[in-house]
Amino acid sequence: MSDTTPFRPFETHLDESRALAKLREAVAGGDDGELFIERRRSEALVFDDGRLKTASYDASEGFGLRAVRGETAGYAHSTQITEAALARAVSTARLAVGDGGGTLAAAPAETNRRLYTDADPMADAEFGVKIDTLREIDDFARSLDPRVVQVSATLAASIQEVEILRPEGRRLRDVRPMTRLNVSVIVEENGRRESGSAGGGGRLGLTGLIAPDNWQATAREALRIALVNLGSVPAPAGVMDVALGAGWPGILLHEAVGHGLEGDFNRKKTSAFAGLMGKRVAAPGVTVLDDGTIPDRRGSITFDDEGTPSGKNVLIEDGILVGFMQDRQNARLMGVEPTGNGRRESYAHAPMPRMTNTYMLGGDVSPGDIVADVKDGIYAVGFGGGQVDITNGKFVFSCTEAYRVQNGKVGAPVKGATLIGDGPTSLKQIRAIGNDMALDPGMGNCGKAGQWVPVGVGQPTLLIGGLTVGGSAA
Repeated sequence: MSDTTPFRPFETHLDESRALAKLREAVAGGDDGELFIERRRSEALVFDDGRLKTASYDASEGFGLRAVRGETAGYAHSTQITEAALARAVSTARLAVGDGGGTLAAAPAETNRRLYTDADPMADAEFGVKIDTLREIDDFARSLDPRVVQVSATLAASIQEVEILRPEGRRLRDVRPMTRLNVSVIVEENGRRESGSAGGGGRLGLTGLIAPDNWQATAREALRIALVNLGSVPAPAGVMDVALGAGWPGILLHEAVGHGLEGDFNRKKTSAFAGLMGKRVAAPGVTVLDDGTIPDRRGSITFDDEGTPSGKNVLIEDGILVGFMQDRQNARLMGVEPTGNGRRESYAHAPMPRMTNTYMLGGDVSPGDIVADVKDGIYAVGFGGGQVDITNGKFVFSCTEAYRVQNGKVGAPVKGATLIGDGPTSLKQIRAIGNDMALDPGMGNCGKAGQWVPVGVGQPTLLIGGLTVGGSAA
């Protein structure tokens, strides 16, 4: 299902010198801009309830042209990568520049860094091998426990090829692979059904994901979670201490805190963290980073969608707010340097400040000691959906795996637990930081202003005092 011919738009679609002339015409008198050209190909195979349910392949290509002047950006995009379409886009994007008067921003720094393979992951295995693997996963998961009544396995792979032409004449190219395996299991006992899911991936090939030792471990984890939920009791409700597990629970940090540290929200003063630079916003010992430079990680990018190299950016250091995530436009308007966080979903979208891999550094407390310090609360190690209000940081998150803890002893798993609080307050209520910092297995997607991009999260085991737990126990 894969076209392995490299995407070379300036050899097959556009003359580079003429395209550069059009780009410079669009941004003349403006502050910034770029021509972003993309080809994306993806496939997804879903094996559900003992049969291949869907097999999809998608391919798209196009360009986006942006011209920036002050706080205004003009953006035009097209699925036709032609000089005629580019000329039409110039007239649209240029509306943002108006009479001009701007000064073109300095070019991004250069980088020769490579963080992931540029091989097409869809070509790693024949179609039949992928189907056979999914069938083996289904058979294996059902063989593990007689209570398994349904299995769903998904194998997905994509490759995004990007060319960015900047007004100063620099041309950047990046090839971004992505793969993911996910397994979901439903178990039934005495008329009660519960489910569990597990998976992961990253900017790497399919070979490791479809190796038996990997998918068998994934299937076992999905079953483990389903069986935990099968034995769960209604969650308690009230204000209590909460221990959060390492790794994927960092999604709470991502949503409740991360979005509030993006530059556009702070420039517009709509973030709960606006105006707090240099001030204490978290408990001592809390250090939060956004790092797009980790090899092969889901949220990593060699350079962002404006051409700025990704960075390892400290946002909160020992509880003090020290930085925001910036794209070029918001960084310029705030008088700071861009951080490599200008990201977009596709050529049809303008870039904005977005997270890459956002995580909290570890401390020096053992996870066992943290849980033992919970007198009356819950231990949450898996999360599902959640909502957050950027203006005040208030969040609501549902737990997919959590346990009752009383007097330091982990008890029965609980069902229907939600965590309610606000990011700024929760950061200050962190009472212990574990020495087991871990990143998630590679399954995060982040939505903002209608755009979705892949991200990573991570954290050590944490103890947060005084969170509101929503539950159904009497």
